[in-house]
Amino acid sequence: MYIAVEGVIGVGKTSLARLLQPRFEADLQLEVFEENPFLADFYADRQRYAFQTQIFFLLSRYHQQRRSVREVLDTGRSLLTDYTFAKDALFAQINLSGDELEMYYRVHEALGEKVRLPDLVVYLRAETEVLMQRIALRDRAYERNMETGYIAALNRAYDDHFGPGYQGPPVLILDTNGLDFVKNPADLERIEQRVRRALEGAPVQPELPLGG
Repeated sequence: MYIAVEGVIGVGKTSLARLLQPRFEADLQLEVFEENPFLADFYADRQRYAFQTQIFFLLSRYHQQRRSVREVLDTGRSLLTDYTFAKDALFAQINLSGDELEMYYRVHEALGEKVRLPDLVVYLRAETEVLMQRIALRDRAYERNMETGYIAALNRAYDDHFGPGYQGPPVLILDTNGLDFVKNPADLERIEQRVRRALEGAPVQPELPLGG
């Protein structure tokens, strides 16, 4: 079993993956984003540092997928991650253009052929205003000047990706606007049950009802 949690910056991917790990008795692989030496410069000047940032992320995620992720799955153990390899291309379409974007897509496509797809993608979504509040609350230094327009653009890119015409692993879309699965055990329990039903192939609604 391989579950990947996805969503825009600040939606709670890592928190949910950590909380679900013991419930599914799974190994946990987290995205290594803080090792990107261009990240702080990127948030200060996105246009200037976009290509370096994207290529570093692409190669870093590829190596993690080919080594750590593959190692776990080859043993037959279950795995939870807080990202998918496909996410990098969503950021690229926002941050790159012209020849740089074309070159990026060629590399991403070639590497993606060698990456194992999840059995289920859990897409956490939230309104841009909610995401900005969550980003402010966690107060990471390099995110303090995060632009609302950038988060809104990513939100649209994610919704488009998982919208009509989506082609990829099965996806469970959960609306997290009114949820607090970190502090509210009932919210976490409902999410766990939705994920289990999705893995079993039972019919699920595309969004998590706030009423339970």
